[in-house]
Amino acid sequence: MKNLPVYTTVLSRLKKNPGMSRCLAQSTGRNPDDRGILSSMFPSFFRKSVKSAVNLDNVRAVFFDLDGTLVDVDMGRFVPVYLHRLTEQMKGLVEPARAVRAMHHAVAAMFANQDTGKTLETLLFEVLRDELAISPEQYRECLEQFLRNDLDELRPLVSGHALSSRLINAARARGWQVVLATNPIFPRAVVDARVEWGGLDGDKFHHVTAYETEHFCKPNPEFFRENLALLQVEAEHCLMVGNDTLHDLSASQVGMQTCLLTPWCIRRSGERFRPDWQGRHEELLALIEA
Repeated sequence: MKNLPVYTTVLSRLKKNPGMSRCLAQSTGRNPDDRGILSSMFPSFFRKSVKSAVNLDNVRAVFFDLDGTLVDVDMGRFVPVYLHRLTEQMKGLVEPARAVRAMHHAVAAMFANQDTGKTLETLLFEVLRDELAISPEQYRECLEQFLRNDLDELRPLVSGHALSSRLINAARARGWQVVLATNPIFPRAVVDARVEWGGLDGDKFHHVTAYETEHFCKPNPEFFRENLALLQVEAEHCLMVGNDTLHDLSASQVGMQTCLLTPWCIRRSGERFRPDWQGRHEELLALIEA
């Protein structure tokens, strides 16, 4: 055990100081010999190093998640504001509260979709038709009003990361195709806005996922297969970079290597997937530029 000498040294000092040992036992309710106490007291002594198992030699493409990966945005705040503003534009057709419920049902349908013949936008149109009697043309008109008048109100909810552009540039410098693989529950215009607000150049991406063109959502493995086919790249030659332990790391189901960026990490309960690599933006940049 790499940290065993440190552990035994600290434990030896505790044994020589009964007062400290009693204090630890009383304050934690645990035996001072328990390694868990010592590791919580001296985390730098016991921190495990995470070795990279990722191999970049044969990578030809990289999928970058957007929210929480390349830009900082709390979707728990962004989505309610987005839906409130959008459905206010629909109030001439339907009560906004009903429209919000229908939009939630539409997103649920997007996540559940297995039909290769229906884009996610088509699923949205079907829910709005069935629940609200709103046509695609009526919805598009409301969306255009939102984009013109309200979208910029969401700008303060999104900020960039100083190294995101460098990550994209480093990937392109290696000759990789770069995909912005955000979960496609938004229209392209709203994706592009978040890219701009995060200080990124949207022209650097070879493909951007949005509900107009995609048929599946993460963590459905078909999301990855569809975009791999679009690039004409095999899964073993592609890297997925994201912050979500379910949505992004699920790329491993199809044979992609995965990198978990930890600064804005979303850890889902019942995690099933392990990243091939995890760390911070600067560490990933060093890995790609090496």
